[in-house]
Amino acid sequence: MSDIDPTDHALATIASILEHPEPAREAARPVAAEPAAVDEQPLVPEPGDADGYTKLGPGPMEAIRLRWTVRRGEDGGYYVEETIGETSAPVVTGPMSGEAAVRLADERQSDAHHRFEVLRNEIAGRGKVAELVRKGGGEA
Repeated sequence: MSDIDPTDHALATIASILEHPEPAREAARPVAAEPAAVDEQPLVPEPGDADGYTKLGPGPMEAIRLRWTVRRGEDGGYYVEETIGETSAPVVTGPMSGEAAVRLADERQSDAHHRFEVLRNEIAGRGKVAELVRKGGGEA
């Protein structure tokens, strides 16, 4: 496996989008105020029900959002498929028990959210420093 973590690239892309968001388009606004669909998936699947368990990473765009999905292999073991967006080839980890696969998906999601928040806060901090410099606010 390469030393370059695809998660880091995805999180950096997400953070740069948040730093320079595109203006909202009129046509993209919803017509009626309907509640967003919520995934009714339980937080922890029932024992033996890990197949299909999915966690999503942070991000404003589906095309670069991380996803971890637990799949049961033909050998009876469980595998975690990590993808970025809907069209990327998965990075597969396994085989392992269903419980271990769910735990791995949860840990990867938690780690991605943590790294995303750190990166977003770092970018926000840089923006504040740049604003101070532009306004001649002295030292940062």
